[in-house]
Amino acid sequence: MKFNIISECKKTGARTGEIITDNGIIKTPFFMPVGTYGAVKTQSSKEIEKLPSSILLSNTYHLYLRPGMEIMHSAGGLHNFMSWNGAILTDSGGYQIYSLKEHRKIDKEGVTFKSHYDGSMHRFSPEKIIDIQRIIGSDLMMVLDVCPPGDCSIEEWEEAVILTTKWAQQSYEHYKSTKPLYGHSQSMIPIIQGGT
Repeated sequence: MKFNIISECKKTGARTGEIITDNGIIKTPFFMPVGTYGAVKTQSSKEIEKLPSSILLSNTYHLYLRPGMEIMHSAGGLHNFMSWNGAILTDSGGYQIYSLKEHRKIDKEGVTFKSHYDGSMHRFSPEKIIDIQRIIGSDLMMVLDVCPPGDCSIEEWEEAVILTTKWAQQSYEHYKSTKPLYGHSQSMIPIIQGGT
């Protein structure tokens, strides 16, 4: 991945740019259609290609649970699974796991959670999130993050930032030791945390 600034407003600092991936150039700023489960609702991949966007957003958590990594791998990754020739960004699923409040446990090494589909138990670590996204084959892979509630204390925010940063470092080390599976490069993107 490469990022170039194309233009910048001297008055406001606003800028345009481009993100270059093996699966296309993404002009910034951009609209990113959401294909959480590997499909954009009510739109075919051919219809999406007509939109002024060259990137889709999908979700690691949901794809991991359904259709699952065996199907995703046998399809040759998400690009083939959904017949999409553009770039794909996959969110780690940190927010979805956070929303399972009663069905998840976060510790220093990762998250254990109960599937909202069938009640089965699963474990995500910073390394496993990278492995899953290697199977998905997304161009831009987000790291696992801790997503605390907006009304948490400053101390809880600090703990979340520290743990997210630790996980990002672990993810990066694992990312460097693994390779893409489908012939195109993949970039790992850290999460920027913050509180109010």
